[in-house]
Amino acid sequence: MLNRMEMLRVFLVAAEAPSFREAANRLGTSPQKVTRAVQELERLFAEPLFHRSTRQAQLTAFGAEIAQQARETLGQFDRLFTSHTRQPSEGIAGRVGITAPHAIGKLYLAGFLKPLMQANPGLRIELSLDDELTDAVASRIDIGIRVGAVRDRRYIARSACPVRLKIVAAPSLIESTGVPSSLETLKQLPLSVLIDRNNGRPWPWFFANSQTYLPPSPAFCCDDPETELEFVLAGLAIGQMPTYLAEPGLSNGSLLEILPDIAPPPIDLMIYRTQSGPVPPRVRLVYDHLMKCLGDAQMFPR
Repeated sequence: MLNRMEMLRVFLVAAEAPSFREAANRLGTSPQKVTRAVQELERLFAEPLFHRSTRQAQLTAFGAEIAQQARETLGQFDRLFTSHTRQPSEGIAGRVGITAPHAIGKLYLAGFLKPLMQANPGLRIELSLDDELTDAVASRIDIGIRVGAVRDRRYIARSACPVRLKIVAAPSLIESTGVPSSLETLKQLPLSVLIDRNNGRPWPWFFANSQTYLPPSPAFCCDDPETELEFVLAGLAIGQMPTYLAEPGLSNGSLLEILPDIAPPPIDLMIYRTQSGPVPPRVRLVYDHLMKCLGDAQMFPR
């Protein structure tokens, strides 16, 4: 008979596997043993942890909460034995769930995480791209990255760096339109607008002194920041975008910054997590590494 801590460890593997059979394979045991451990926990909690079908088992909302709490509890327990001992030669292992904005995830995270994953081949990264704050418990997220304040008290958030919004255009477009001298002249030019994927509404442009402007008839609009960048690079519209997206074009001359004097104040890029106090070594390793990378202006322009 497994003790409660052993049952929790079996449950966490089952929570991360697509089926109890796969969980059993990962544990080197039988599916019946996994099923018995889960059933005993469900008896103790008096509530189901999984929605089961013939082919798969999916966590219930209650199961996701218990899984998050179990990770914290077992992480603190494991920390007692790992914090003052050397890591095994193969490094830190386990799953780390990350959520990040689309552009940051696509353009930067592979480069940031490559050396970490090479040094720790047992580390498994699950990345979810979302420009808005993600429900960390429901989505099984350990670390989140978000542009803007994180006011939800369930999360512990730190500022990694400032993010600046810049108005940029291709030199070919500026040659044909001329350089705008004010916000009013800018409004007369072809502008692009980014659509919020979550609600389908366009994001306004932001300026100094809390001014905003929503182009009534944008020359181009879409819900993907990288696609918007491509249209701006092609000289089809003027765009407002964060430095981390625009910097390569600004550096090689394919983009020009215009009207920097009316740019809004920088916004904080936040890294957040749900756990207070000690965290599992694998989460701490990735969290500290991302904080270092995002805080380095040579690696992440701002």
